[in-house]
Amino acid sequence: MSTTSIEYYGTGRRKTSVARVFLRPGSGAMQLNERSVDEYFGGHEALKMLVKQPFSVTETNEKFDVLATLGGGGVAAQAGALRHGISRALCVFNAELRAKLKKAGFLTRDARQKERKKYGQKGARRRFQFSKR
Repeated sequence: MSTTSIEYYGTGRRKTSVARVFLRPGSGAMQLNERSVDEYFGGHEALKMLVKQPFSVTETNEKFDVLATLGGGGVAAQAGALRHGISRALCVFNAELRAKLKKAGFLTRDARQKERKKYGQKGARRRFQFSKR
């Protein structure tokens, strides 16, 4: 049995989440941290749709199996990271798909993160109440 199967890799990131994505020619099965999409995202239908967007934009539905390792952040950020990773892997597969993915905004890394708390204060922006006397 040969282990030299064709696969395309892409790293996706959003906030503090990171997704390592491998695309392999197949029937459209997704395995996220060794679980199915329905099992991983549960009843979050919007997140499941978000993850499948790159395939629908590039018309590559059910042409690839997705094997992904997700970590960090919350479920929504992980879904965004997975979409980013799938988009990057599709660009590795075919560079001509890049224009469609870029126009849809799937290749842009969403870098918005929580702002750090400042010392001597209550939070990132919150201050203690000013007292004149």
